[in-house]
Amino acid sequence: MAITDILRYSYKVLTEKRFRAALTIVGIAIGPLALVMMTSVVRGYASYVENQLLALGQNTIVVTASSDYTLTSKDLDFIKGIKGVADAKPFYMTQAIIQTVEGQERIWVYAIDTSILLKAIGNLQLEVGDFPAPNEVTMATIGHFIAYSEGTGRKLFGLGDAITLLIPQVEHEGKTSVTRVVVRVAGILKEYGGAMFVSPDQGVFLPFEAGKRLLHMKQWTGIFIVAENPNYVASIVNEIRNTYTGRVNVIAFQQIAEIVSSVSAAMDFITFSTSLSAFAVAVAGTAATMITSVIERTREIGVLKALGFTDGQVTALILGEAVIMSLIGAFIGITLGVAGAYALASKGLVISSGASIIVIKAPPQITLESISMTLAITIVVGIMGGVFPAYRAAKIPPAVALRYE
Repeated sequence: MAITDILRYSYKVLTEKRFRAALTIVGIAIGPLALVMMTSVVRGYASYVENQLLALGQNTIVVTASSDYTLTSKDLDFIKGIKGVADAKPFYMTQAIIQTVEGQERIWVYAIDTSILLKAIGNLQLEVGDFPAPNEVTMATIGHFIAYSEGTGRKLFGLGDAITLLIPQVEHEGKTSVTRVVVRVAGILKEYGGAMFVSPDQGVFLPFEAGKRLLHMKQWTGIFIVAENPNYVASIVNEIRNTYTGRVNVIAFQQIAEIVSSVSAAMDFITFSTSLSAFAVAVAGTAATMITSVIERTREIGVLKALGFTDGQVTALILGEAVIMSLIGAFIGITLGVAGAYALASKGLVISSGASIIVIKAPPQITLESISMTLAITIVVGIMGGVFPAYRAAKIPPAVALRYE
């Protein structure tokens, strides 16, 4: 008996009990739906974060002061003297709100030396214009999605246009005031794709002196460090941490990427383990459906065996039904899982800390390998649910089956 004959017969049996088969298929579909949707979204965000961290440079380190410590030129000199440090420069950073024809937008403002910025952020390129000179404190280079609408591509600002920055300032006793700063566009960056800590697409970049003279910031936000090569990153980080013992925060993007990778692997395992519970329910549902089917078709099975069907052929017929339901359930579940993953990822991951808000949008990571694995697991689930009913059907004596009412 050919496989096509088994599948054709099994499909005919399922169509006779459409409602019961449909309920079983729905139960089977929940497993691949959950696995594909959850795994692809988690992997998508993890991959995005890793790539953006490494895009900042595997040899880039950022040092920021804790709330009770102020970075000074002495700290800068000490850091420059550490073995393996190729360059180090201080910077200012704050958030601001700008008004465009499409409404208000929250952006980042950086006052930083252009040379260290280009070393720290790989592939940062200008679309038009240039970076302002060190003494042009009212001139700025703006990110792509400040110059153009992210949603429609509409041009919002061009070279020479004035942009008003509304910068919240926290004063004594928790009171907040707003500082109004006007800058002119000297250059526009090409679309970068976003990054952690530095956001080129949503950033306004000013000369370093603008931090004190224009933004009226009294303290450096931190110090950018570029190592001679990635091999020095660990030793530089250790020396800074051992020297300052908690007075500064050290961010090494290479190390964070490694941590994100390990966390992603752990989340992958947790997601897979959680999804297995849905597959376990599918096994029970499939087994219940197939046992009921075998009981209802006892006389039919007896006729088949009386006509010469072997135990193996009867087993194959019953398992064929389970496999067909698994394939249909897998197709429905995977399709809905892919759609659900894109819908879930489209909302973005919002990270907020006080007044600072970062929205990470990353497409789900759906690969042929993950789809194939999900399909294989679903088929195995169907077979597991059908093994016992198939075995029971194969062991029914023909004489007993023919007398069954």
